[in-house]
Amino acid sequence: PDSAKDGPFSSPESNLPSPVKQEQAKAETLLDLNAKILYEDWEDIPPSSALEEISEEEAVQIIAEPLLPLQSSTLRDYVDHSETLTKLVHLGVDLSQVEKRQKAGQLLLTLDFEKDIRKILLFLKDVGVEDNQLGAFLTKNPYILGEDMEALETRVAYLKSKKFGKAEIAQMVSRAPYLLLFSVERLDNRLGFFKNELGLSVKKTKDLVIRLPRLLTGKLEPVKENLQVCQVELGFQPNEIQQIVFKTPKILTASKKRLRQTFDYLHNIMGIPHHMLTRFPQVFNSKLLRIKERHKFLTFLGRAQYDPAQPSYISLDQLVSLPNKVFCTEIAKASIEDFEKFLKTL
Repeated sequence: PDSAKDGPFSSPESNLPSPVKQEQAKAETLLDLNAKILYEDWEDIPPSSALEEISEEEAVQIIAEPLLPLQSSTLRDYVDHSETLTKLVHLGVDLSQVEKRQKAGQLLLTLDFEKDIRKILLFLKDVGVEDNQLGAFLTKNPYILGEDMEALETRVAYLKSKKFGKAEIAQMVSRAPYLLLFSVERLDNRLGFFKNELGLSVKKTKDLVIRLPRLLTGKLEPVKENLQVCQVELGFQPNEIQQIVFKTPKILTASKKRLRQTFDYLHNIMGIPHHMLTRFPQVFNSKLLRIKERHKFLTFLGRAQYDPAQPSYISLDQLVSLPNKVFCTEIAKASIEDFEKFLKTL
């Protein structure tokens, strides 16, 4: 009742003497200043509210991190966001080639380099893939990065059990990057197929796949068809096919059309018998144009003699393997200029 008489409600501070008010204001100012300095020293400025308004000047200074693309047709858009992709690029992996392989890009984006990939790289190095080959290897076969380590080790152990040496396994894996994706059962079936189909010994079967390891990873249908062509259409006997394949494994994966055309020219035009073709099967790896040009030049010179029982005999190996200059001087007994002039008349 007494305060009501004195007028409106006033705070206790308003009744303090003037000097006391000044000291209190000073203390409050120092407290605010000390708090500000404390925050600055700790670099822990109190967070502002998400609803707090900011000026246009402050807004334009905000730099947002680029968003990870939700969908893209190229891995290039993800490299800056993915440590895994960045490190694979440093290894020499060509992502532009990887993304052409079905679901390979999606696989890489799900893998962690330290957790998933490093152990595979160490495994490949232990198998014998050189450091400078890792990039090319993974470009051709990125799927191995998603394989189970135990399965990979089991497949290598199988090859070792079949008496393939460490250097031989390294050569096979490097030349046929998909080899270690196939199960032990498949590898065993493939080795058995070539051994039985060609009548090869265990050692010769091993030598065959070491020289052409993609025989273990490719489709069998083209191989079966080529064997059929050699026997039925070209007229080679089983023992001749065995010798041809062992000397020149690539004949098993060659184009059937090319096989037919090369055989037709060698056998029917040049008159080379089956037993001579069996002795020099590497002639089937040569370009037919090269064979034609050289045979026609030798015929023009009167030196096309392929019978070993006759003088001036020229072997099929000499016919196709020598460089042009050596072929001209040593086999045709002519100059390279003469050969080039002759080719212009064809």
